[in-house]
Amino acid sequence: MKKFINSVDGMLAESLDGLASAHADIITLGPERKFVRRRELNPKKVALVSGGGSGHEPLHAGFVGHGMLDAACPGQVFTSPTPDQIAEAAQAVAGDAGVLLIVKNYAGDRMNFEMAAEVAECRTATVITDDDVAVENSTHSIGRRGVAGTLIVEKIVGAAAEKGVDLAGCVALGERVNARTRSMGVALTSCTVPAAGTPTFTLREDEMEMGVGIHGEPGRRRIKLEQADAIAYELTSAIAEDLDARDGADALLLVNGFGGTPTIELYLMYNAARRMLEKRGLRIARSLVGSFVTSLDMAGCSLTLSLLDAEMTALWDDPVRTAALKW
Repeated sequence: MKKFINSVDGMLAESLDGLASAHADIITLGPERKFVRRRELNPKKVALVSGGGSGHEPLHAGFVGHGMLDAACPGQVFTSPTPDQIAEAAQAVAGDAGVLLIVKNYAGDRMNFEMAAEVAECRTATVITDDDVAVENSTHSIGRRGVAGTLIVEKIVGAAAEKGVDLAGCVALGERVNARTRSMGVALTSCTVPAAGTPTFTLREDEMEMGVGIHGEPGRRRIKLEQADAIAYELTSAIAEDLDARDGADALLLVNGFGGTPTIELYLMYNAARRMLEKRGLRIARSLVGSFVTSLDMAGCSLTLSLLDAEMTALWDDPVRTAALKW
């Protein structure tokens, strides 16, 4: 295993220090690095808090800032943040409008966020993301996993919160965006968790894992490596059919790298996916390409499709200023 690392135990702390220092105009760290929060808070708006295991950067800490999250709680690698982290983060950013917790559908995340909501000394509500169509149940989840579609929920609901939408309105919007969003991924290699020092799973040179999870969980099946067009066809077909996407619908297409995939390959996959979705009668009205919800050093990517309405499109276009997204 080759990593830029001083020690396994200190890796997360050193990375968070680097993030906060590099983007000191946008974010700051909470006590004992329990959370990352916006440097400038707006106590009049709904505060958005999310989090999860580290190793998926820039999710979630990279999306803290104007137009997205007010705080993010990083757990250890692939390990849920603790209830006290989440409760302290919520209380640190809470204003009169309350706090919305955005939680990916993994057993540990859901349990710890629920416990935090019970003890937090502020008003809270929760939106669960479960956009992965690959499998109905997996190692870490009951029901569908929350993956790259979480970014889309955070961006659109974050924009609504900036505009003054109340807590109930943010919940309804988040649930609507989640319901109109689907994702599926494919892995060409495993990731290597630093504490383990060896790959989570093994793929032969001519194999890929179709429908892999962002922690390296098994997908639908292990198959022979195919050309990019064939991979894009399977991913887009599964997503579009699950969404029951209709001719003429406007959509947002996100092509997300898992951490070990070159940008040139991500744009190639975007081109393939766009062509196939347009053949289905969809119009790709908005797009995003890059590594945003990663799995450490895994080679592979996921496709996410959101069916847009006028409100979602306008909120997607609203200004955002975070470490990982700016427009």
